[in-house]
Amino acid sequence: MVVEPEHAPVNGRERPQRPQPQPTHREVADELRARIRSGRLRPGQRMPTQAQLAEEFGVERGTVRQALRTLQSERLLTNVSKGSPATVAPDLYGPQAGPEARPMPTTVALASRIAAAFAAEHVEVDALCLTSVSLTLALGEPLRQIHAGRLKPAKIDVRVLLPSSDIDLAFPVAVSGGAAVGPVHERWLAMRNAQGQVLQHNLLGLRATHGIDVRVSFRALPFTPPVKLYVLNGSEALFAYYTLSRREQEIDHEPLEMYDAEGIRSTLFAFDQGGGLRDGVFVKQSRLWFDALWGTISSELVLTG
Repeated sequence: MVVEPEHAPVNGRERPQRPQPQPTHREVADELRARIRSGRLRPGQRMPTQAQLAEEFGVERGTVRQALRTLQSERLLTNVSKGSPATVAPDLYGPQAGPEARPMPTTVALASRIAAAFAAEHVEVDALCLTSVSLTLALGEPLRQIHAGRLKPAKIDVRVLLPSSDIDLAFPVAVSGGAAVGPVHERWLAMRNAQGQVLQHNLLGLRATHGIDVRVSFRALPFTPPVKLYVLNGSEALFAYYTLSRREQEIDHEPLEMYDAEGIRSTLFAFDQGGGLRDGVFVKQSRLWFDALWGTISSELVLTG
């Protein structure tokens, strides 16, 4: 019989195994925060007791209590005390779809909706945007959950429509025009390519690490999109306007006045297939519009130069 090295006897005794370090209160808080933001723990739902959480994470109750207080300070939990289980805070933004849905900034809304979409066995994400910065940031949460074993999709299909590098963009553009258009365009192009490459690399890496069937495709549009659109699993559409502003940006160590839009701050409107007639029609038309652009006037996009 072969004895494993870590259990090999020393002087006739079993070698003691190294104790595993206990999670910190920050790590416990990170896990619970992810469950709340992904919808696994719903607004108004009672949390497990501190004793149950301590047993689950293998920590002392004091560690759990610190984690819960951290989430309470972030207004994600209420009723954190020694005597009773905490409660997930009420949904401050109301319903996420339907006529009563409250629009939210992209930085607030997109990550949670993308994470919820990744709970499906076959994940489909269609995106039309200027640089894919918001999408790349939003994918961070479901990727963390996949690596932690909390999400296990079997297949992921992502299609992204971005402006072509061969067109004169409507924005971002230098206020003065002329020779200054070159640096502004080059800066946008570098960001478009870099964000797309990061998105592609992070998703395709799931093939090797988790055996997930992943496909990521990009196509180029012959125009500057005035809006951004995300269609998730064919059943949800998230829509936002790019609102232009005049601002100063340093390019090549020189200040430059330009017209640009901050997509991550755009207000996102959510529509769900099951949110009533208005929502259902909007989702359907968004899918048709995206498919039409993808299959007609868009062209192959290579994320270089």
